[in-house]
Amino acid sequence: MNIEEQSGNVLTLADVKTGEYCVIVRVMGHGGFRHRLMEMGFVRGEKVKVIRNAPLRDPIEYEIMSGHVSLRRIEAEHVEVVSVTEEVANSYSFHGTVTEETERILGKEGKRIHVALVGNPNCGKTSFFNHATGMREKVGNYSGVTVDSKVGYFKHKGYTIALADLPGTYSLTEYTPEELYVRQYIMEQHPDIVLNVADASNLERNLFLTTQLIDMNVPMVMALNMYDELEKNGDQLDLDTLQELFGFPIIPTVSSKGTGIQEVMANIVNLYENLEQYTKHVHINYGADLEKSIGIIKEGLMEIPDLASHYSIRYLAIELLAGDKTIENLVGKYDNDKKVSALAAEQRAVIEKRYNEDAASIVSGAKYGFVRGALLETYTQGKDKSTQPAYSADKILTNKWLGFPILVFFLWFMFQMTFTLGAYPQAWLESFFGWLGDVITRVLPDGIVKDLLVDGIIAGVGGVCSFLPNILILFFFISILEDTGYMARAAFIMDKLMHRMGLHGKSFIPYIIGFGCSVPAIMATRTLENRKDRILTIITVPFMSCSARLPVYLLIISAFFTKHQGLILTSIYLLGIVMAIVTSLLVKKAAFKQERDQFVMELPPYRIPTFRNAMIHMWDKSVQYLKKMGTVILVATVIIWALEYFPRHGKEVDAYTAQIERVQADETLSAADRDAQVAQLELDRSACQIENSYIGRFGRFVAPVFRPLGFDWQMGVSLITGFAAKEIVVSSMGVLYHSDLEADEHSSALQKSLQTHTWTSGPDIGKPVFTPWVAFGFMVFILLYFPCVAALSAIRREAGRKWLLFNIFYTTGVAWLAAFVVRLVSMVV
Repeated sequence: MNIEEQSGNVLTLADVKTGEYCVIVRVMGHGGFRHRLMEMGFVRGEKVKVIRNAPLRDPIEYEIMSGHVSLRRIEAEHVEVVSVTEEVANSYSFHGTVTEETERILGKEGKRIHVALVGNPNCGKTSFFNHATGMREKVGNYSGVTVDSKVGYFKHKGYTIALADLPGTYSLTEYTPEELYVRQYIMEQHPDIVLNVADASNLERNLFLTTQLIDMNVPMVMALNMYDELEKNGDQLDLDTLQELFGFPIIPTVSSKGTGIQEVMANIVNLYENLEQYTKHVHINYGADLEKSIGIIKEGLMEIPDLASHYSIRYLAIELLAGDKTIENLVGKYDNDKKVSALAAEQRAVIEKRYNEDAASIVSGAKYGFVRGALLETYTQGKDKSTQPAYSADKILTNKWLGFPILVFFLWFMFQMTFTLGAYPQAWLESFFGWLGDVITRVLPDGIVKDLLVDGIIAGVGGVCSFLPNILILFFFISILEDTGYMARAAFIMDKLMHRMGLHGKSFIPYIIGFGCSVPAIMATRTLENRKDRILTIITVPFMSCSARLPVYLLIISAFFTKHQGLILTSIYLLGIVMAIVTSLLVKKAAFKQERDQFVMELPPYRIPTFRNAMIHMWDKSVQYLKKMGTVILVATVIIWALEYFPRHGKEVDAYTAQIERVQADETLSAADRDAQVAQLELDRSACQIENSYIGRFGRFVAPVFRPLGFDWQMGVSLITGFAAKEIVVSSMGVLYHSDLEADEHSSALQKSLQTHTWTSGPDIGKPVFTPWVAFGFMVFILLYFPCVAALSAIRREAGRKWLLFNIFYTTGVAWLAAFVVRLVSMVV
C-alpha cells in the first residue's frame, strides 16, 4: 500500500500542527532549495514531527532523521505530506552493494599520505582535525565554521600525513560554494584517502554524504564520531556488518576527547599500504531501473579515454542521470559531439516517465533507501530520541514569549561582562605602561629616542595593548555561544524579523562572528545558498562592531560615560544591527528586487562547551592581536608619531622658544611665576608644533569635512589612520593628544587628555572638544565607516570590486550623516 492510500487527503507540511507526525509524499519546487531539502532528509516516505514555531510564528522547527531542521512556513508549503500515526513505518528500497574490480586514481607514492577530511556540519570534523594535528582551528557547533581548507601535518608510523580539513557539507552537489569546493577538491586533487567523519547520533542523514563518496570510488576510512552519544542513548550498531556492507574501515571516535583518533590513523596507514592499482571496490546497487540507465551512460563515458583517467566514470554517470549541470559542463569539455549529454538526457527522461518524478529526487530517494536498509540491518535504536535532553533547552531558549528577551539578555550580558570584567586587567596594563613610560623618561636623556619611545610607541601601542583583556573576554563569550549550539537558535529566532527587513535568518551567524572579526564573518557567508543573501550579508557585516573597534568604545565610554556603561556599549552594537537592516532593505529594493530567499537550517543538539576549546579560541585571538600590535599597529604608530614630530622648527615654533628663553632669563620674576609661565609657553609651543607638523597640516586640510560633526583635526586624522586597522585609532589619539603620564588613579592617561582637551581655534576656542554628545557621535562614526583593509580585501574576494567600492563610499557617507544627526540632536536637547 502506497503512502497516498494510507490517508485520503494530502496536506502540506505547513498544515501539520505542533506535536503531530506526518510522512512526506513529495517535495515540490525546483533548484537548489529543493535539493537542499532532500539533502536534509526531506525525501519520500520519511517521517517528520513538528516541534515548535519560532517566537514570531516563523520559521518552524521539525524533527527528521533524528535531527532538527527549521523551515519557513512558505517553504513548508512546498512539502506534501500525509498525516499518519507514529507507528507507520518508512518505505524504502534496499538492494545492497556490489563488489567489482575497478581502477583507482591514486596520488604520488612515497612516505606522505594526503588525506581529505570530509563530513557534515556539526559532526565534529574540525575537532578531530585539531586533536589529530595539534593545530587550533576554530570549532563551532553550527554550520559554516570551516569555509576553506586548512592542512595540518603530523607523523604516524613513519609516514607524514597531510590532513586537509574541508568545509562541512551535507552533500556533493552543485548548489552551494562549500559543496562545489569539496567535490572539486576530491576530483581534482585526488587525495590518497578520504576520511569521512560521521555523527553517530544522526547516522541516517550523515550517511547520505557517504553514499556520494562511495560513488566517487575513493579509498575511504570512516570515523564514526560522537560514538559516546550513541551508546548513552542505548543504541546498538553492528559495526562488523556495516563495514562489510560499505567496504571500508569504520572506527568509533569521540574527537572532543581524542578517543579513537590513533586507531583511525592506523587504519589510514594500513589502507594506504594495501592499496593496489586495481583493487576491489564496493558500489551501491540502486535497483534494476537506475542501474540500467547508469550502465548505459557509463558505456558512453568510457568512449572518452581522458575522462576515465581523471574521474570516476560511475560517479559521473550518476550525476549526469540526476541532471547535474556542473558535471554536464565538465563532460562537455571532453565530449565534442555532445553524445553523452544526449544519452544522459534520454535516460533521464526514461526513469522520470517510469517513476513520475524528477531524476534528482529519484536518485536521492534511492540513496536514502540504501541508507535506511543498511541501518535496518545493523542499527537498533534505544530510547526515543525526541525525549533526549540535547534539545530540551529549546523549550525555554526558543520559547514564544522568552526567546527574544533571552537573546537580548545574552547579548547585553556579553557586552556588560566584556566591560566590567575587563576593567581590572585593563587597569593593571595601563598602570604598567604608565610605569614603563616614567622609567624611560627618568633614564633616557631628552631627545628624539625618548620622545619616540614615550610619546610614540608606549602612548600608541601600549594604549591599544591595554584593551587585550576586554577583547579576549568578548571572544570567550562568542566561543561559548558557538560551541553550545545557541548560534543556530539565534538565527532561528531572528529569521522572520530579518526576512521582513531584507536579510536571511542565517545571516545572524556571520553577524555574531562579526562582533569578533569581520574577515571570518564575511567568509562565513559562503554557507548562504542564495547569491543575493550572500551579497547583502557581506556588505552589511561591517556594521557589526568588530573587536578592533572595541578599544575605541572602551576608551570613550570610560572617559565620558560613568553611568550605564554596558547600556551605552550595547546601544552602539544595536545601532550597527539597525543600520545593517536598513542598508539591506535599500540594496534589496535597488539591486535584488525580483529575488527571494529560502530558509533551511539544521538546529544542532545542544552540547556542553569544552574549556579547552574556549581557551584555544582565546589564545589564538591573543596571539593574532599581539602580532598585529608588533607589526601593523607598531609601524603605523611610528609613522604617525614621525609625521606629528617633524618638522621640529618653524617661524612660530621658534618664536615660542625665544620667548621661553627670555622668561627663563628674567630675574624680576619669582621662581614660581617663572616656572608657571614657562610651563604654559611650553604647552603653547607643543600645540603650535603639532599644528604645523606634517600630520597637523594634513589634519587642517581635512578638518572642514569633520568640523560639522564637532570633531577636531586630531579626531579626523585618527579616523583616517583607522583604514589600516581600527585599533590604530586609539594609538593615533594617544600620539596626537599627548596623553599625560601623571593621570590620577581613576583614569588612564589618554582618558584624562581627552577630558581636558580644548579647541585652539574657531568660535569654540577654549571650550572642551569632547562632550558626551561629541563622544557618542565619534563612536557612531567609528561603528559605521568603512572597515579595515583586511575586511575590504575579503569583500573584494567574496563579492567583487563593484560591491567593494559601494561599501567604501556608502559606509563612509552613512557614518558622516549619522554623526551629523547626533550633532544636531545635541544642539536641540
